[in-house]
Amino acid sequence: MSAGAPLTALLLSLAGCASQSVQFHHLPPDTPAANNAVNLEKALALAAQAASAAKSVKPDAAEEPVLVTPADAPPLTTYDPWGKFNRSMYRFNARFDEALFWPAANGYRRLPAPLRAGVHNFFGNLGEVSSVINYTLQGRLGHGVRSLGRFVINSTLGLGGLFDVAVKLNLPKAPTGFGTTLARWGMHPGPYWVIPIYGPSTLREGIGLAADYATSYAINAADLYRGNKSWALGTLNAVDTRANVDFRYYASGSPFEYETIRFLYVRKLLIEDGGLPGSAPPKRIDPNAPAGE
Repeated sequence: MSAGAPLTALLLSLAGCASQSVQFHHLPPDTPAANNAVNLEKALALAAQAASAAKSVKPDAAEEPVLVTPADAPPLTTYDPWGKFNRSMYRFNARFDEALFWPAANGYRRLPAPLRAGVHNFFGNLGEVSSVINYTLQGRLGHGVRSLGRFVINSTLGLGGLFDVAVKLNLPKAPTGFGTTLARWGMHPGPYWVIPIYGPSTLREGIGLAADYATSYAINAADLYRGNKSWALGTLNAVDTRANVDFRYYASGSPFEYETIRFLYVRKLLIEDGGLPGSAPPKRIDPNAPAGE
């Protein structure tokens, strides 16, 4: 091979590369101050455009939130003039529940579910009698007719109330009592009251419980509320009710459990009552109004 061959090959390769298009890339100038000024102008233009669009759209008054002032909110304190008695009764109920009530209810829970459901439905059906009377006293005749229909259907087709056939016929269960009747008549819940064994209540609800029992005793449906069988059925009803409540005394470990239970129970009554009698509904406040208006 001659000495000029490598030189010839090199020239040919350079000629081939020169025939291709060659592009040169240049980095933009590093001008952060100018870039920031441009970005700021764009941001201000977008903000002005958004503000103009917001002014052109009128807010819907129906969607404005209702602001509640501290005067509209219910007080955190609870009327508990019998506090010393109630606290001692709360401790008694806790000991009674731990020693007798909860073990009996826990043993009851081990029975077959269909049997427990039948017992629960049976006592619920007996309660429809009181519901019919109280719905009538409340002036809610439609609800009273529904409770009467539930009692008739479950007492016949439901084999004495062991089966809730009425709920399958679109007649849901909605029990009521004389305590609710008193609330409908405008009676205040009154002082907080811890009833022995029963638990948290108020004076109004305690009167309602006594009236409901007196009504059941006077009517004596199926002769179940008098004599020795009334004690047996009453005990079974209490155990069934306790078995359907998962609450355990002092399970939270809080030193303020009494105050917490009292607050939650009384707030629940106020919510069901629709607020304290005579209280004004929350006022609609203009958030843009000057202070003091």
